[in-house]
Amino acid sequence: MTLGAIVICGGQSRRMGQSKASLAFGPESMLERVVRLVGEAAGPIVVVAAPGQALPDFGKNVQIVRDTVEGRGPLQALHDGLIAIDDRVDFVYATATDAPFLVPAWVELLASVIGADDAAIPVIGGFSHPLAAVYRRSTVLPAIRSLLDREVFRLRSLIPLIRAREVGADELCVVDPDLSTLINLNTPDDYRDALERAAF
Repeated sequence: MTLGAIVICGGQSRRMGQSKASLAFGPESMLERVVRLVGEAAGPIVVVAAPGQALPDFGKNVQIVRDTVEGRGPLQALHDGLIAIDDRVDFVYATATDAPFLVPAWVELLASVIGADDAAIPVIGGFSHPLAAVYRRSTVLPAIRSLLDREVFRLRSLIPLIRAREVGADELCVVDPDLSTLINLNTPDDYRDALERAAF
């Protein structure tokens, strides 16, 4: 199995009021932290950013691509990331940039349970988390294209079109007892709480 990662960072961050990717998180930016953490479990890594968005220099280890169509959200970004990573990998872990407590073992666990399915998606309390999931590139990419062709841009609309393995809290807590990988930051209060949690 070859496992890469896609980090989506081109959102407009309206509630945060500034780019989440560039927020300072200790000695690095939020994006740098997430790229570093996911890189402990997967590679190559593709970062999908908005056109013109300022990004750090990751060197040759990280490929930067830009949204080919603006305003279509994470489904378009996932599509563009899957195109960019091409057939170098069989599977990808997809994450947003505002997941500063991502646990690399979470990524490894999802990859280990996907089996013959098209995705391994965390489902907690009946709520799915498609931006903390592993996808099979060969089957998920055509499914995303079919949605985009119909101008359906909701990421969760992908799930009924593929064979998705639901991964529950009981499995995920083995590697991430607090499910901290699922903590995302949408507001300045969320950001302050995260800095306090990380003791920065």
